[in-house]
Amino acid sequence: MVVRVVSSLSEPGVQMFTSLTEAQLRNRLDPAKGIFIAESPKVISVALDQGYEPLAILCEQRHIDGDAAAIISRCGDGVTVYTGSRELLSQLTGYTLTRGVLCAMRRPVLPSVESVCRDARRVVVIDGVVDTTNIGAIFRSAAALGIDGVLLTPTSCDPLNRRAVRVSMGSVFLVPWTWLPAVGDTSGSSIDSLHDYGFRTAAMALTDDSITLDDPALAAEPRLAIVMGTEGDGLPRTTIAHADYVVRIPMKHNVDSLNVAAAAAVAFWTLV
Repeated sequence: MVVRVVSSLSEPGVQMFTSLTEAQLRNRLDPAKGIFIAESPKVISVALDQGYEPLAILCEQRHIDGDAAAIISRCGDGVTVYTGSRELLSQLTGYTLTRGVLCAMRRPVLPSVESVCRDARRVVVIDGVVDTTNIGAIFRSAAALGIDGVLLTPTSCDPLNRRAVRVSMGSVFLVPWTWLPAVGDTSGSSIDSLHDYGFRTAAMALTDDSITLDDPALAAEPRLAIVMGTEGDGLPRTTIAHADYVVRIPMKHNVDSLNVAAAAAVAFWTLV
């Protein structure tokens, strides 16, 4: 392995860890060159298990022969390890590294909507959810509770955002996912088009005509897409109007709703 001691923000090669925004890392103009940052040995290990390509590591000196040793060994000789003290690396990145390790990795080529849906019985559609913690938590529940695929509208947060990846504990690498094209895209793969793949849609929303989550009709559906809305306003009215089912989770003590991540977990457990 090649180890380089970092001493300043201008150190060649460390910009991906220190100064690039999430949008720059994603590289919308050339997705083939996009990268993302995985944080902590456990999360990095899950990514490596799933075949993600490591590009570089930023690691506290004390972890090179400690918590990061196995990760560094798996990444091979072609991956540079940038290192420094905990204090210096916190200054460089703007946050304290979880377990002292970051890994820059190549973004994958995402599957098509058709590919995600082909063999799936239960998928979740994330529509306009922008909080990274919620995105990570939804992915973790999706993986743990048997959701076959995740589809996101373009207004949702990137699942490969560093915090989303960390909150998911690497579950973003375990469940097939991709983006739904924007409404009006010529490919036609909007939420409505999931009918083309044999899915019925269940919009999680509070309306006067909604059915409860334990309604037998939902469990009987051979293919169901569970549509979760944004944290504040919920799902758009047009999405609710076009859904095959509008579904609510029964509440007590005058509580009207759950956080979107908690609601997703309840829905996944019940409908899978």
